[in-house]
Amino acid sequence: NTFTMLVAQRTKELALLRAIGASRRQVTRSVLIEAFVVGAVAAVVGLVAGIGIGAGMHSLLGSFGSTVPDGPLVVTPGTVVAAFAVGILVTMLAAWLPARRAAKIPPVAAMSSVHATATTKSLVLRNTLGALLAAAGAGLVLVATTMSGDSGQAPMGLGAVLLITGVFVLTPLLSRPVIAAAAPVLRAFGVAGKLARLNAVRNPRRTAATASALMIGLTLITGMTVVANSMQLAVEKLAASAIRADYLVSMANGNDLSPDVERKLKATEGVTAVSPMRNAISRIDGATEFLTGVDGAAFGELTDLPVADGTFTVGGTTVVVDGDTAEDHHWTAGSRFTVSYEDGRKQELTVAGVYRANEMIRGILMDKDTLAPHQTDPADMQIMVKTADGPGDAVKARLVKAAGSNPAILIQDRQDISDGIARSVTLVLNMLYGLLAMAVIVAVLGVVNTLAMSVVERAREIGMLRAIGVDRAGVKRMVRLESLVISLFGGVLGIVLGMFFGWAAGALVGNQLETYELVLPWGRMAVFLLLAGVVGVLAALWPARRAARLNMLRAITSE
Repeated sequence: NTFTMLVAQRTKELALLRAIGASRRQVTRSVLIEAFVVGAVAAVVGLVAGIGIGAGMHSLLGSFGSTVPDGPLVVTPGTVVAAFAVGILVTMLAAWLPARRAAKIPPVAAMSSVHATATTKSLVLRNTLGALLAAAGAGLVLVATTMSGDSGQAPMGLGAVLLITGVFVLTPLLSRPVIAAAAPVLRAFGVAGKLARLNAVRNPRRTAATASALMIGLTLITGMTVVANSMQLAVEKLAASAIRADYLVSMANGNDLSPDVERKLKATEGVTAVSPMRNAISRIDGATEFLTGVDGAAFGELTDLPVADGTFTVGGTTVVVDGDTAEDHHWTAGSRFTVSYEDGRKQELTVAGVYRANEMIRGILMDKDTLAPHQTDPADMQIMVKTADGPGDAVKARLVKAAGSNPAILIQDRQDISDGIARSVTLVLNMLYGLLAMAVIVAVLGVVNTLAMSVVERAREIGMLRAIGVDRAGVKRMVRLESLVISLFGGVLGIVLGMFFGWAAGALVGNQLETYELVLPWGRMAVFLLLAGVVGVLAALWPARRAARLNMLRAITSE
């Protein structure tokens, strides 16, 4: 949009160069050289700003108590090369189409302010290509939703790229019916509203390019918001349905717990059942498998895992396995297999039952006393605790004291787990909202450029409107409404696409997580749409003021 505006403002100048002998290649090359200089300057500024942000993040993480290694700030040659490559190449690519269009305008037509418009043939080709890309992308996304595991991620990603690209190509076609839907609202603003709607669809390509930045930003943030909120609810349901334990004990930094913690918790007043979850690596049928040692007598009381085959019995050489592991090894209840422990010794184990795994518990569960002799340094990932009186401040205080009042040890009930998940989701979404803010800035600049260029091209028209009685307030209102319509158009497309991608990603996750349920945060999506409207209003401030201050006589008589 920026280079389109720059080229449009210099159309007569470029036409004059063509008239006195400059070739199309020279005109195109002059714009690309300008883009090279702009991109190089932007790359330098971006590189310096990025290094500053890196240094600032290093200090910020340290002040928050995160473990940050000491050492100098490292700026590799690859970072510098990447910054210049991206900055220069993206800018030159952005300038190529405007430069090519400017070079193709006949000199006489350009000097007469007759701008070449897109031909019907080119629009038909564009719409056909966009329809094919969008259909292929939507098809791949829908196919990916029926897959399970990692196999659906690649088709989902490719389909998303194709669909977004297809919608972007089709945006000029979509702009007319979508913006036409706003006609009843715009009529309330009289002549200014009607002109704003007509101006918004006058150049569909430019409207599409302007709305696309906001569309892509809102697509990403809406999709991620839908998935994040749905995942939060799913994990909360999972914790409530699969775990009967009152408390989960773990290290705050993710490290393992000493087995002494389990023994101290077990001896605490009011504790009725305790089981660790202790990982160990093994080899089974030539493949690496993780074993999880638990207290066989207490684990069934602490969890509620659905059994698909056999019984949930853990003790001695009897184990239970999740459905995926059983399917990989062709095991059923009663199957026997030989395991090779990390110390090299082997043992035959019997499958008592096959259970349905979840995101918290999966794999081969066996008695910790059977596993312990084969471990050189046993350690627990987490410890499940059940108490006679259930969760409560007094009970938790006793558990904290038994664990040595160590702030690094987390003792969480189900509500604490849900709150922790909510904080993690909020942190991720806040980071994404920061990225959205950058996209919004880009969108604002795009709308400003489009409206400024529109004001330049329609100077005579605006002067005529002023001459026949439209006051400055009416001109400002017309430009603002045009900006608002374009921004809301991009916002609507982005939110609709984001909801589709959120549903599709959720369907893929739901194939593995049974408690997953689609959650559409209507409140946040309304805020996103309102944000798109605010973008439109803010972006129109300067172009609207510029349009209102045009000298009507000079605009009408300009050649």
